[in-house]
Amino acid sequence: MLLVVLFPGLLAAECVPFTDAAKHIGTSQCVTGKVVKVTRLDSGTTFLNFCEDYRTCPFQVVIFPSDLRHVGDIRQLEGRMIEIEGDIKEYDRHPEIILRDAGQLRGAAAKIPPMPKGYDVENKGRFSAGKMNYPKASKPRKKPSHQDAPRETEAPEIQQ
Repeated sequence: MLLVVLFPGLLAAECVPFTDAAKHIGTSQCVTGKVVKVTRLDSGTTFLNFCEDYRTCPFQVVIFPSDLRHVGDIRQLEGRMIEIEGDIKEYDRHPEIILRDAGQLRGAAAKIPPMPKGYDVENKGRFSAGKMNYPKASKPRKKPSHQDAPRETEAPEIQQ
């Protein structure tokens, strides 16, 4: 009992298998499992899938594009056993943890390298994240000048 009072983290030290994540919705928990596939959407949101078919999988990890720089190169996690700690939430009837920081990963998974400098989420790694091409400005419309203004035609004098 004294250990629990002095070290409350000892209770959370055990990870549950990803198949049991649904039992812990609404709590902060460590979940473990093998990442079968890393899937990236066009929006830049990335998922760590623990099953071949994510629709029937009992758990997934979500990484939003803005969090990638805090997490690291998550592509390295494909095919590896990971331990992730966080709040288990339910989204679209599936339990998930949102991975926002590398500190949520434990063990070997916590040692993933940072994202490569040239990796750009929006351009799928083809362009440098530090370079931005601004859209070409369209030519401003030319305001009609006094000379270009339509001239009033003089009405012919009416002869009586």
